[in-house]
Amino acid sequence: MEAAVSRGGESAGELLLRAAALVPFERYALAALALAAAALLYRFLELHFLGDLLRGLRGGRVALTFHPDSQVYHRVASKCRSLHGRYLATPWLASPHLQTLFLSLSGRPPSFTYRRQLYTVRDGGTIALDWLLASDLEAGDVSACDGSISKDDSTPLLVVIPGLTSDSSAAYVKHLVFSMAIKGWNVVVSNHRGLGGISITSDCFYNAGWTEDLREIVNFLHQKYPEAPLFTVGTSIGANILVKYLGEEGDSTPVAGAASICSPWDLLVTSRFISRKLVQRFYDRALAIGLKGYAKLWHYRRRHNVRSRHSRGWHQARRSMCNSSIRDKQKR
Repeated sequence: MEAAVSRGGESAGELLLRAAALVPFERYALAALALAAAALLYRFLELHFLGDLLRGLRGGRVALTFHPDSQVYHRVASKCRSLHGRYLATPWLASPHLQTLFLSLSGRPPSFTYRRQLYTVRDGGTIALDWLLASDLEAGDVSACDGSISKDDSTPLLVVIPGLTSDSSAAYVKHLVFSMAIKGWNVVVSNHRGLGGISITSDCFYNAGWTEDLREIVNFLHQKYPEAPLFTVGTSIGANILVKYLGEEGDSTPVAGAASICSPWDLLVTSRFISRKLVQRFYDRALAIGLKGYAKLWHYRRRHNVRSRHSRGWHQARRSMCNSSIRDKQKR
């Protein structure tokens, strides 16, 4: 090496610079563009892998917000070891958007069949109650079980309230329902009006502030099964409805315990956040697409007085909307 340096009279640094100069400028430009694109993608997907790596892949402590005198904390949360440890996302899913995409593409939900009960609320709206009983899983065949709950049954009963455009068929709902039923609980999913394959039969649709449907369902189940401890779980918009209902009812609610998962506590802030960045706007558009069909069917039902999903008018409405959509695309 010394001989090589002495012959050329150049240091190692000078040799490296000379070699770098031989690389075409276009290669450097492409490398710079690739780095810029990677940085933009990193921010776009809100990845946090580099931050996790700098922390030694140890994750961060779970932050708990609670009242120091809360009995729920002292009796329940303080005994949950997972709430007092550290959380580290799977390295190749270190992004909330990748996790959402992975959930929708990977993993099959448990296979089972609900028992459906249609409940009509006071204003004429129809709510689909989809049941999975502990006895259904014990029997191994839903058809082999009568699917009834006796009035004096004391098996815990869980009511699940899904998210904005979700119903009982959503993968995360089926996972939740199955995991509780296999533990010996009776579970019922209270689908929102117009969801779960049920037509809109009233002039009112569901929203994040509408608690009357949940109130009626909870009271109905408590009156029908007074000995069964009643619990509720809400996700997303369902969590918001649940928490609002509990606040309105206070100590008068028959609900023995409840869990709110991913509740949008402040709907105004949530609405602004979902249109904050381009990636959030994709969610906004996806949620809107899920609601457009129900709004069109509701409007058609109002104009043509179509009340039943199984009526001829309902199917004509679907065909009419499809034909209208095709015509709009042809005009474009």
